[in-house]
Amino acid sequence: MAARVGLSTASVSLVLRGAPGPSERTRQRVLKAAADLGYRPDRNASLLARRRTRLLGVMVNIHSPFHAELVEHLHTAAEAVGYDLALSTQTRTRDEDTAVDTLLAFRSEALILLGPAAPAATLTALDRKVPVIAVGRRITGAALDVVRTADDDGVGRVVDHLVGLGHRSIAYVDGGRGVIATDRRRGYRTAMRRHGMDGHSRVLPGDHTEQSGERAARHLLDDGEPPTAVVAFNDQCAIGVLTALTRAGVAVPREMSVAGYDDDALSRLSCFDLTTVSQGAEEQARRAVAAAVERLDQGRTTPREVVLPPRLVVRGSTGAVHKGRKDTRNFRS
Repeated sequence: MAARVGLSTASVSLVLRGAPGPSERTRQRVLKAAADLGYRPDRNASLLARRRTRLLGVMVNIHSPFHAELVEHLHTAAEAVGYDLALSTQTRTRDEDTAVDTLLAFRSEALILLGPAAPAATLTALDRKVPVIAVGRRITGAALDVVRTADDDGVGRVVDHLVGLGHRSIAYVDGGRGVIATDRRRGYRTAMRRHGMDGHSRVLPGDHTEQSGERAARHLLDDGEPPTAVVAFNDQCAIGVLTALTRAGVAVPREMSVAGYDDDALSRLSCFDLTTVSQGAEEQARRAVAAAVERLDQGRTTPREVVLPPRLVVRGSTGAVHKGRKDTRNFRS
């Protein structure tokens, strides 16, 4: 029909739906063509096309205990405002693009991406299709919503805590590549410099896993002069450090203090009792859902970044430097 009257499909659709915009002359042309063609609108198809799914698509890393906790809070926050979640996972063999494509196929009205690694330009382009809320990661120059904590400040608070306990030799197990890892590494180095200990900064390679923490701990013990404290990129990595120290017979925190980041469910178990940094999972989830609703239901178009303050959670894995600490240089894994 659009070709018959020489108009765009969008203009014809506006006339047939009785929407404002087209001139009276245009309306008459379209209605006459419709009558000549015997056109009858399919009301069921029209309703289906306009029906909202009220689904918020969430991309989650299946290996992250912290992401699992975020999803639980996201469900609660979404249900409170009449939405539901569609989940799509990242795994070792399933990348972000695949996870996002699945969420779009389910007609998710907005996407809440947990710790996305995609470039800012890619995320901005995706936001042009559906509203995107990135959770947990700083994104510079992207026109989309971000909800995160100040990662550099969080690691800095851990270092401040350890310095207050008398530690001067503090090592850091890195989180690998990516913006989150970069921010936390910077937080460690900045805090060490602030305390006049930048000459003693020591960053060991690592990643998100327990295995990387175990490798880093074994390396520190084999070095002959291990630090008095270790800060790990996240709780999983810190638990790996604790595991290696326990196997080597190193008492925590008497002989070495250990701290992580995220305050996930494992860190709270009595067998780990891990000092860590809380990102405020419940508040992040609430803010992320609120951002999606503002975009979908209230028409907000200006991107917004919400930066929440991290909170140090002190547990039993950190303590004051012990007088007999010099004996630790004899430890081996």
